[in-house]
Amino acid sequence: MTRRPVLPGASELFRRTDATASVPEVTELPNLGSTTSSPALRGSAARRPAEPEPTPAQSLTLVPGGAAAAGDDDLSAFRSAPAPAPVLQPHVPTRGRPARGRERTKHDEKITVYISADELLALETARLTLRGQHGVAADRGRIVREAISVLLADLDERGEESVLVRRLKG
Repeated sequence: MTRRPVLPGASELFRRTDATASVPEVTELPNLGSTTSSPALRGSAARRPAEPEPTPAQSLTLVPGGAAAAGDDDLSAFRSAPAPAPVLQPHVPTRGRPARGRERTKHDEKITVYISADELLALETARLTLRGQHGVAADRGRIVREAISVLLADLDERGEESVLVRRLKG
């Protein structure tokens, strides 16, 4: 006896939503023999003798008569079916600003920089100050990129007198 549970099939989980009453609901599960004929559920062949394959009569048919019931035109059943209702997208509030994905076009390279807890706290404080007092919403990465840009521009302009040279020497 297998220890795997027998789960309900699609016919038990899903029901028709259209008004067609001519198609009967399928309410029976396939027998346990057809469920265990799967190699994943059979286990090793040494423990159990080979089971016969299920016959086509044992399988479920969701539409009585199959494709022959559609008549001369196989697509007539689909053409007469009502159009599906449009799918509505959920509205996610964004706190007053439009939702944007991460922009990778401006910076494609990545480095890892280790900073102390005090430096991280100062960076986060600067981010909150920019947002609260100046109305600038920027993440920590953008603040660091802007700071690097300012320091490198200062190095190009002032050379030996730049803030970066003075701080690294002293």
